[in-house]
Amino acid sequence: MNKEFHLTDILAFEQRFRATFINSLGGFKSLALIGTRSREGNTNLAIFNSLFHIGANPPLFGFIVRPDSVDRHTLNNILETGEFTVNHVREVFYEKAHQTSARYPSDISEFATTQLTEEYKAGYYAPFVKESHIQIGAHFTQKIDIQENGTIMIIAKIKSVSIPEDCIQTDGFVDLEKAGTITVSGIDSYHRTEKIARLAYAKPFIKTSELNSL
Repeated sequence: MNKEFHLTDILAFEQRFRATFINSLGGFKSLALIGTRSREGNTNLAIFNSLFHIGANPPLFGFIVRPDSVDRHTLNNILETGEFTVNHVREVFYEKAHQTSARYPSDISEFATTQLTEEYKAGYYAPFVKESHIQIGAHFTQKIDIQENGTIMIIAKIKSVSIPEDCIQTDGFVDLEKAGTITVSGIDSYHRTEKIARLAYAKPFIKTSELNSL
């Protein structure tokens, strides 16, 4: 039997319980490590579960940064340098990725504390995560302050993508399972994925039973 919660019930939850409950409702989410580097040369690595697609031409995506009530090293570095990297998380290092959520001082690199490897590429100031199979180089384009709760939306343009060639299908579809990418629910529950099916483009008045799998 389902239990129904109204807004007044949710607001009455204990703070940590409420945050965990609401964070889990969005279902499975993208999971990535964002790599940045300050003007002083200090590297930073932080785990995010809020990346979302915006458009393909130009290739844009966004993610959410929590309220700027404490020092946000990732946000500060992005605004200072205009550059960052996005690195998919694999099962072989998800525990190290999770540890990057700890609040280290700005002069302590999460790369060093988690023993993940900084990888530098020509034309990029920010480091990539060498252990990641899918790496995205990104250029900051816009910061949007969300008044309702003080969070910040960062919008970025994709500069480059590094991906195993055999993970790209003939129509451009990226096989994330083959690349080893994992996902997350809430903020601390990590999951493998299993594809059910990939369906053809939906057209009006076609019965779901007649849809062809790709």
